[in-house]
Amino acid sequence: MINGNVDDADEGSAAKAVDPSTHPFDRLTPDFILDAMEGQGHICDGRLFPLNSYENRVYQIGIEDETPIIGKFYRPNRWSTEQILEEHQFCFELVEQELPVVAPMVNKAGQSLFEYQGFQFALFPRKGGHGPELDNLDNLYLLGKLLGRMHAVGAVRPFKYRPVLDSQSFGHEPAALISEQFIPQGLKLSYDSLVRDVMQAVDETIANVGTVDHIRVHGDCHSGNILWRDDNANFVDLDDARMAPAVQDIWMLMSGERDRQTAQLSEIVDGYNQFFDFHPRELRLIEALRTLRMIHYAAWLAKRWQDPAFPRAFPWFNTERYWGEHILEIREQFAALNEPPLEVM
Repeated sequence: MINGNVDDADEGSAAKAVDPSTHPFDRLTPDFILDAMEGQGHICDGRLFPLNSYENRVYQIGIEDETPIIGKFYRPNRWSTEQILEEHQFCFELVEQELPVVAPMVNKAGQSLFEYQGFQFALFPRKGGHGPELDNLDNLYLLGKLLGRMHAVGAVRPFKYRPVLDSQSFGHEPAALISEQFIPQGLKLSYDSLVRDVMQAVDETIANVGTVDHIRVHGDCHSGNILWRDDNANFVDLDDARMAPAVQDIWMLMSGERDRQTAQLSEIVDGYNQFFDFHPRELRLIEALRTLRMIHYAAWLAKRWQDPAFPRAFPWFNTERYWGEHILEIREQFAALNEPPLEVM
C-alpha cells in the first residue's frame, strides 16, 4: 500500500476575491528578509532576487565580499519543525556519502533551521546549472547511479515525522476538495464519475502490486529540481521528501512514447542497480503514481489560490477550459492505467 499526505493549506473557494494584503508572505519585504539574514550574522549588500518558487519563498541574497547565498522561507503551517529538520538531516546524510545534494548551511551552533518573527527559514549555498537533457541516455544512466546511491542511504532508516505517499491523501482527498469547491457545476457530474472510476483503478493497481518497500526519497525528482553543470548533477529542493516506493524518484525522469520511455527506463535502472536493487514489480505503480500526481497538482493549485502569487503565475487555472482539459487528461490516464506496465530491456 502507498501512503502519503496532502500539504496543509488555507482552504477556500477560488470564487472569493484574492486579498493580497492578508497573505502571510506579504510580510516578506526586502527589509524583513535582509534583517533575518543579518540576524544570522550575514552582512548583506542589498542585492535581493526572488527565485521561482511558489510553495515557499526563495531568494538569492547578496553578501558583502562573499558569494551570494540562497534563503528559503518556509510556508507557515505546512511542515512542522520536526518534519523540516528531518528533511535537513536526510540531506546531511546524503552529503556525508558524497552525493551531489545541495544541503542547508549550518551555523557555528550546528543549527540549520532559523526563525525570524514567526517565519522559519534555511540558508543554502548558491549552485548554478540548468535542467538536464533527459533525451540524452548517458545523462539518464548517470542519474540512475546517483538515485541508486541516494536510495541506498534512504533505505537505512525511515522518516519518523515526514509523511508517506498514499492514494487517500494524494488522490481521494484532493479530488474531494476539487469536487466540493472548484469544479464548475456543469462539469461536476462528469468529474465525480470519472474520478471515482479512476481512483478505484488506482487502488486496485496498488493492491495488486502487493507489498512494496517504502524508503526515504526525494519525492519531487523532476528536471526542475536537478541542476546540471559540467556533466554532473546537483539535486535541490527536498521539500517534498517522504516515504515512498523507489520508483517515485524514477518515473518523472521519463517522457515520450512507450518505446522511448522503455529505453530511458533501461538506462536509469542499469545505473541504479550498481548501487541499489530496483524491484521490477514497482513498474506497475508508475501510472498509478502519475495519476495521483495529476489530481494532487490540481488540488495544490486550488488550495493555494488565495496566495496572490498563484493567480499571477497560473492565470489559466480555474477556468472552464482548464477543468475541461483536466478531465480529458484524467480520462486519458484512466486508459493508461489499463495498459501493460513498462519493462526493463
